[in-house]
Amino acid sequence: MHLKIFAVGKPKLPFAKAGVEEYAGRLRPWVGSTLEFIKAGSKEAESAMLLERSAGSVRIVLDERGEEVSSRVLAGRITQWEQDGSVKAVSVLIGGADGHTSELRAASHWTWSLSKLTLQHEMALVLVLEQLYRAYTIKAGTPYHRD
Repeated sequence: MHLKIFAVGKPKLPFAKAGVEEYAGRLRPWVGSTLEFIKAGSKEAESAMLLERSAGSVRIVLDERGEEVSSRVLAGRITQWEQDGSVKAVSVLIGGADGHTSELRAASHWTWSLSKLTLQHEMALVLVLEQLYRAYTIKAGTPYHRD
């Protein structure tokens, strides 16, 4: 399985850039993954681009209205997708400042919420990468995650 992370706009905040680099680097040894930045624009244009780029993959849309899960549950979902022979790629879609269109949310396989709080999209990207890294360390049984 290949993991694709699509985010609107490149991180501009120095601490967010550093966090993205740190956790994207930590994730690479665990899973084939790509991180792609989509040009910021209108919510409709961003959502259309995210739909186009994620075609053919399991789509996970980040949205505060989505389902909140524990890190262990996330690790379990990743395991299920990896074991499902029909899942070749999973795409995590992080919108811009205005979020996603209802069409994009409807086309997703899962709507994931990191928190009921609305998060700034650069911060959300760092948190997503850390949680994906954490999920893979849980699956591997390393001591990174502590219950």
